[in-house]
Amino acid sequence: MTRRVFLIVLDSFGIGEMPDAADFGDEGSNTLKACWNTGKLNVPNMRRLGLFNLDGVDYGEPCDLDQENGTFARLSELSKGKDTTTGHWEMMGVVSEKPFPTYPEGFPPEIITEFEKKTGRRVLCNKPYSGTSVIADYGEEHLRTGALIVYTSADSVFQIAAHEDIVPVEELYRYCEIARGMLKGEHAVGRVIARPFTGKHPFTRTPRRHDFSLKPPHKTVLDDISEAGLTCYGVGKINDIFAGAGLNGFVRTESNADGMKKTAAFAEKDWEGLCFVNLVDFDMLYGHRNDVMGYTNALNEFDAWLGDFLTTLRDGDSVLITGDHGCDPSTSSTDHSREYVPLLKYGHQGFPKFSGTLAGFDNIGKMIKEYFSL
Repeated sequence: MTRRVFLIVLDSFGIGEMPDAADFGDEGSNTLKACWNTGKLNVPNMRRLGLFNLDGVDYGEPCDLDQENGTFARLSELSKGKDTTTGHWEMMGVVSEKPFPTYPEGFPPEIITEFEKKTGRRVLCNKPYSGTSVIADYGEEHLRTGALIVYTSADSVFQIAAHEDIVPVEELYRYCEIARGMLKGEHAVGRVIARPFTGKHPFTRTPRRHDFSLKPPHKTVLDDISEAGLTCYGVGKINDIFAGAGLNGFVRTESNADGMKKTAAFAEKDWEGLCFVNLVDFDMLYGHRNDVMGYTNALNEFDAWLGDFLTTLRDGDSVLITGDHGCDPSTSSTDHSREYVPLLKYGHQGFPKFSGTLAGFDNIGKMIKEYFSL
């Protein structure tokens, strides 16, 4: 029997504040409950996998605990952070004792000066900013001068926005590689992100975003899987998050719908191993933009797709659904939130059992290794 695991990360799908949420300024955050409170959340497939049976979820209708595939748990994060890289790395066995550096006042002058010298372009902004607001506020000056829009957020990111007519995408990627090469040691940010946009004011960000991440500090479960001769596919941002380490195949995506389509395409092929999926629209389009209804509708759309997807699985297939942090769209903050995440499982009964609240996203990687007898 061929064994396959589809690990699907709904980017920013938190289910309630962790005990240390106040230390991160996230007291009271609950991404799932914000969507539930709209009265429009319709996720019957995740419900039957135990979404409303999870610890701390005191709303919604729990499923019958005797259901065959109702294996589920709430996960807390061990790492000191609440960002994409930290969350995904922890899933695969890298617990980050020290948070990545952040820059609430912008990057220091020596970083910006060196970047300007190496790229030959001046820098605009250099502040924490919303990705849509920054191009609205600095896009016209960028068009006039050709200067690069550099900004950050509450996360450990160095983001470079440029109009595709002024800076071709491949050139923007080269600038990001320059920044990635500079940002080491005390300034080793988690990700350098290319943020191309197009059109006239109001500008539109294009789907050609690309993340340039640090390599994990040591081997991950992805390496264990691929070194054992199994397949390790990445869908969406996964290749970027792990800087390609441990993967032997990947596809990028333009949207949640595209990611779900490409995941379904992998399910039709013959292989054995892990398909690791990130669906980023939850975070990028709805969480960060405080769009509660958009987030809710995206969950409904995923759940409808999930119902169809589960019917296509083969004997030996398992699906794990989780999140990497929170991003409550109903709070005043537009940043990630320090929340528990769900772990829902469907599929082959040989997978390890789990329930209650488990300490560490790395439980996911441990279970996958156990499943493949690694």
